[in-house]
Amino acid sequence: MPKVSIIIPAYNAEKVLARCLDSVLAQTFTDFEVLVMDDGSKDGTAALCDAYAAKDVRIRAVHKENSGVSDTRNQALSLATGDYLQFLDADDWITPEATALFFHAAETNRADLVISDFYRVVDGWTARKGSIDEEGLLTREEFASCMAKSPADYYYGVIWNKFFRRDIVEHYHLRMDEKLRWCEDFIFNMEYILHAERIFVLRAPTYYYVKTEGSLVQQGLNIPNIVRMKMNVLNYYRDFYKKVFSEEEYASHRPEIYGFLLDYSHDDGVIPFLPGSKRLGEEKAFAAHAPLSANVWTEHYYVERLFRRYADTIGARFDLEQREIAAVMFLANFEKIESMREFAEYLNSTQIGANALLEYLALKGYVRTELGQPESAVLTEKAEELKKAVLQAEEEAEKTIYQGFTEEEMQQQPESRLRRMENMRAQLER
Repeated sequence: MPKVSIIIPAYNAEKVLARCLDSVLAQTFTDFEVLVMDDGSKDGTAALCDAYAAKDVRIRAVHKENSGVSDTRNQALSLATGDYLQFLDADDWITPEATALFFHAAETNRADLVISDFYRVVDGWTARKGSIDEEGLLTREEFASCMAKSPADYYYGVIWNKFFRRDIVEHYHLRMDEKLRWCEDFIFNMEYILHAERIFVLRAPTYYYVKTEGSLVQQGLNIPNIVRMKMNVLNYYRDFYKKVFSEEEYASHRPEIYGFLLDYSHDDGVIPFLPGSKRLGEEKAFAAHAPLSANVWTEHYYVERLFRRYADTIGARFDLEQREIAAVMFLANFEKIESMREFAEYLNSTQIGANALLEYLALKGYVRTELGQPESAVLTEKAEELKKAVLQAEEEAEKTIYQGFTEEEMQQQPESRLRRMENMRAQLER
């Protein structure tokens, strides 16, 4: 059985579905099944689903009569066999390391739910979105307290930036409410959280959200019906907090809880040219150049670009810059600094700049140095989670580099790499 079931409802998604499925097939984590659910589409979606299913056995195309997104997801849940559940919408896509980040966060922290930041995409611009500022494990009560401060934020309401345990979903027979036309995701999340004791906040953005939902008015609902629907959802919301909090805690959160009625669903949009907004593609490192030949220099170029991409992800999780991540990677792999001059050159910095960087990492608690001796820097206990992220990134990079290699070829790699490194080190020691 696969570790992860990825569920994608698709309705008249011919123009965007390939981008979504390509992003899934580009995952560094490969032990998954994809349930792409054609919800009675009238365009070329069905043929596209079949074409992808034909070229990859992990993809299962399911064709059904049109019944809406909630019933479509529910049917997929009944077909899923993975240990974990991940959801996508057909007009969105995910980062290459998304499933790996979710899976490792869930497994390492024994988490019942993982929630991540995401990218909001509007007209070729993107901005990172998230509501909890620190990565780590939260209890149900702690997470509910965070949610009460901004209940209508997409971060909490949607299901596509979350990673669920299927055994919890099946044990409590959790499903989308097919009668609702609004907030059905949010209600599913709340019902799930009632059974989730350990919730891990992953600060890496894993998802590109581009879908623009029509307003309730555009869906044909008048103001009285909208208010009635909100009141109905508020009842779910209020009951959720009565179950999570003690009577005293509920009373203290009452103003926030009833504030949900006045709030509105939002993801804060994207405003071009302002800080935090980037043109789509600039939010990550990429390589657009094809080499004339495969040599040491071009290999180094691609390795450096790949390093930058993974370092960006780690930096987003721990609020660190590229050079700070590079310093941590250095210490994680060499344990100590033999030469400050060499260390500074590695960082493309002066020795004064390298010293200042180590002092900053010491202030953040990630390294420890002896007074006046920056070369004595070592990683601290606080840096263990950061070190795990670095080592995980290295593992995912390895998977990317050696994708498609045979088992025999893979067995030769460690010895070959060690000999290459010894040759390079011998040359550099002269």
